[in-house]
Amino acid sequence: MQAPATPAPSSNPPRQLAKVHFSPELRDWIVDALRRGGPPAEITAALVGQRFDPAVAGQLVQAFDRVLRDGLPMPEGFVTIERTPPAPGAARLPRTAVLDGGDRAVHVLSRTDRPVVAVLEAVLTPAECDALVAAARPRLAPSTLVDPRTGEHVVSPDRSSQGMFFRLAESPLLATIDARVAALMRMPVEHGEGLQVLHYGPGAQSRPHFDFLMPDNPSNQASIARSGQRVSTMVIYLNDVPEGGETVFPEIGLSVLPRKGNALYFEYCDDGGQLDGRTLHAAAAVVRGEKWVATKWMRQRRFVSAADDARAASM
Repeated sequence: MQAPATPAPSSNPPRQLAKVHFSPELRDWIVDALRRGGPPAEITAALVGQRFDPAVAGQLVQAFDRVLRDGLPMPEGFVTIERTPPAPGAARLPRTAVLDGGDRAVHVLSRTDRPVVAVLEAVLTPAECDALVAAARPRLAPSTLVDPRTGEHVVSPDRSSQGMFFRLAESPLLATIDARVAALMRMPVEHGEGLQVLHYGPGAQSRPHFDFLMPDNPSNQASIARSGQRVSTMVIYLNDVPEGGETVFPEIGLSVLPRKGNALYFEYCDDGGQLDGRTLHAAAAVVRGEKWVATKWMRQRRFVSAADDARAASM
């Protein structure tokens, strides 16, 4: 009896179902463009021009086009698409147990590779944490986001915290921290946005969100045009939280506990501009005590704020 032939390996790459999360602003932008008669191919091209993965952008636009055409319920939060898993890009964070922070060595406590997420030990000293909190406290204001319709900063309903931004290297303390964090993130200092400090009181939290910029409003589009996309984040915990306040990654089942001086690092935009939606994350509610964090975002190019751009234009 002749043995059954062994199936030839498929030349097609494996496909999988994946959730694509989207903000209400991005959904409204796509739906509005479709309702105004915009061809799906042109809308997809506009998203690709803002560094969206072409396959994901196309399927996302097609999903909303089907909803409008067939009178289906409008999706909330995410749609499920079929896609080919992207080839993993080279990580910026080296696979070593100890990282060079310029003025100090920093130990890696844990790490995942897809996406790249790492917990780093003692990025700041206790004294540096306390000094940063003291410098930030008088400048705190309710956390804001950019209104996609007006481009104005408004108080955020998704983040019940207070926050402020330092200018890059605005003091000797900030210059030291900015340089150390840039070395750890393997990016030039000038690619970093000014350090943000957030304060969460009892019950305060932030809902699931991405740190990369959605090109769904004029402010984000202008920011990407000036400085490129955000590529990575470092969150430094400035105090111990008795209960709650974890940073949660729901797509990969990871929860990171805040510990004073430790930091959480994650990447979401590779050198080809591929964005990783698995870095969706949230700050769990503070149950007891309070929570202070400092956040650094890195860009593809030198960071130029809207204020810097306006000053340059007026000269």
